[in-house]
Amino acid sequence: MRILLVEDDAKVASAVGSALASSGYVVDTVGDGESAWFKGSTESYSAVVLDLGLPNIDGLSVLRRWREEGRDFPVLILTARGGWSERVEGIDAGADDYLPKPFRVEELLARLRAILRRSTGNASPVITIGPLGLDTRQMRVTRDGQAIHLSPQEYRLVSYLMQHAGRVVSQLELTEQLYAQDFERESNAVEVMVGRVRKKLGNNMIETRRGFGYIIEKPDA
Repeated sequence: MRILLVEDDAKVASAVGSALASSGYVVDTVGDGESAWFKGSTESYSAVVLDLGLPNIDGLSVLRRWREEGRDFPVLILTARGGWSERVEGIDAGADDYLPKPFRVEELLARLRAILRRSTGNASPVITIGPLGLDTRQMRVTRDGQAIHLSPQEYRLVSYLMQHAGRVVSQLELTEQLYAQDFERESNAVEVMVGRVRKKLGNNMIETRRGFGYIIEKPDA
């Protein structure tokens, strides 16, 4: 899943960005409100981690602009402002959760997982679809209880399809969610990866809808 991290403190941005990448996310990082607004308005993200105290345009104004434009990705606010009134203002502006500074990276990751689950309609951190299991905390995929060895990119692919099970996901959407913007990839990179993953999961788990994309069907669909 692709995450936009908006943080003007270079040390905080580096620490959080590294933690997100280590947890299997593709991360784009910006340090000011104007860049954040532009990226969020023009790129596809699964979620945004947004600091409020930003140069050029403050975080709340950026968030309000996104919501006015109909951008509905979940947003986790980070801020040094600890008062309850600021928290209420952030939630009313369209934030999904709020984490005051200083914070532990482990809590940020847990809160991010939670808002991502809610956005895809999954209440549990463990998703089960037929014989497949996805543990978003341990970044592990199993089939019939047996762990499947996946590369980080393969895990991102399976995780995204399982968290959006029952919906056809286009090749373009997968490309945007699996690769950083500046990463050079072959035009058929997703197709090749799906082929590799099918061999590991079982050929019947990921279906191709010609001209539309890929889908992991829910058993009751």
